[in-house]
Amino acid sequence: MYRSYNQGVNYLAIKSFVVFFLLVSCSSSRFARFESKLESSPLNRSFHSLVVFNIDAQKEVYNHNGDRYFTPASNTKIVTLYTGTKFLPQQVPALKYSSQNDTLYFEGTGDPSLLHPYFKDSTAIDLIQKHNTILWYPHNATEDRYGPGWAWEDFDTYFSPEKSALPLYGNVVTLSNVPTFKASPELFSDSVQLKEAQFRREEFRNQFYLNPKITDTIEVPFITDIDRSQRLLQDVLGKDVALVDEFPQGTKEILYGIPMDSIYKRMMHKSDNFLAEQILMLASSTLSDTLSTKTAINTMLDEHLSDLPHKPRWVDGSGLSRYNLFTPNSLVHILKKLHTEIPEERLFQLFPMWDATGTVDTWKHPGQQPFIFAKSGSFGNHYNLSGYLKTKSGSVFIFSFMNNHFRVPPHEIRTYIFETLTSIHEKY
Repeated sequence: MYRSYNQGVNYLAIKSFVVFFLLVSCSSSRFARFESKLESSPLNRSFHSLVVFNIDAQKEVYNHNGDRYFTPASNTKIVTLYTGTKFLPQQVPALKYSSQNDTLYFEGTGDPSLLHPYFKDSTAIDLIQKHNTILWYPHNATEDRYGPGWAWEDFDTYFSPEKSALPLYGNVVTLSNVPTFKASPELFSDSVQLKEAQFRREEFRNQFYLNPKITDTIEVPFITDIDRSQRLLQDVLGKDVALVDEFPQGTKEILYGIPMDSIYKRMMHKSDNFLAEQILMLASSTLSDTLSTKTAINTMLDEHLSDLPHKPRWVDGSGLSRYNLFTPNSLVHILKKLHTEIPEERLFQLFPMWDATGTVDTWKHPGQQPFIFAKSGSFGNHYNLSGYLKTKSGSVFIFSFMNNHFRVPPHEIRTYIFETLTSIHEKY
C-alpha cells in the first residue's frame, strides 16, 4: 500500500541521481543537465538540496538549492556543537558556588552530566558533601521545560527530557524489571506501576508505567521542579539542602567537571537531545548569571555567525522543533568554521561515522576505510546529513545533503545519500 506509485517513481529518480553523479564530471554544463532532469522527475514532489565544498581547493563543487531554507532536525546539533566550542572551556562548568567557612552557596550551570545514567559524574556532589550547611539558589534560569515547537506527545519518550538549571540523573527515571524491578533514582520507585498503558508516564504528574513484558531497561523523563530536585539532592547527599532567594554578593567560583568533548561526542553520536539543550544553557552560563537558551543563540548570531550567508531561524539546541530553519549554504559555512578552528583528528572523532544504515559505531565495509563523518537529522518525512567526506585521493569535502517532505521510506533516502557520497569519494 505504502510502496505504491510515489515510492516507486521516487526511487527511480533517486537511482538516476546516483548514476548521473557516477558518470559526469563537475562541469557547470553537466550539472545544469542534471538539474533539468531533477526538475522534471518525480523527485520534485519533495524538496532536496545538495551543497559540496572542496576544502583543499577552497572551491564550491556543486550547489543545488543551497540558498533555500530547510527544516534541519538534528543537523541543528552541528550549530550547538559550534556554540559550545566558542563559549565553553575544556572541562564542563559543573557548578557556580561561594564557600564561607562550613557553608556552601551554589547554583546550577545547566551541566547535564551530574548523576547522568551514562556519565555518572559526581564532581558537584563531592564538593557539596564537604559542607555542613548547604544553600541552593534555584532561581537562575528563564527556561521553559520544553523548547518552542516541540511535540507535546513526546513527553514520555527517552529523547525528550525537560530542560533545567540543575539537571539530575539526566532528568530521566531509569526503569527495569529484569531480574527484579528497579527504578533509578529510587525516589520514584513508589510512583511506578507494572502494567501496560498508552503512555509511560502521566502527562502532568510523575506517575510511571512499566510494561511487565518489556525486558529492556528504559528511560522515561520525569517532571522537574525545585522541590523534587531538592529531595533528590538530599537523598544522594544524606544531608539537608536549604533554598535561598538570593546569592551572596561577590565573585562566584566555578567548579569544573568532566571533559566537554565527552559531552559533545555523545550528543553527536547518539543524537542526544537533552545534552544539546543543556549545552546551550551551559554556554549561556558563561555570558550571564541567568541561564537562557535565547541568550546563547542571540550571542552566537551576533558575534560568531553574523557572516552566515542566510540568517537562520534558530530556536533550540537539539533540532526537535520544526520552527528551526537553516539553509544548506549556512550549514556548510559553519562546518568550514569548525574545520578551520578544530584539528581534524579531534573534529572527526566528534562527528559520527555514517553509512546507508545511519550512524555507525563500527565500520562494516571491508576494504574501505571510513570516509563519511557527518551528523544526520531526521523526523517524519525529513532526513538530512551534513558533515565531512574523505575522498580516495585524500581530499576533504564539506557537504550538506538536505531532504524535506518526502513520502518514501527513509532507508531509500539514506541509500540515495550514501551512493551519491560514495561516488564522490571514489571519483576524487
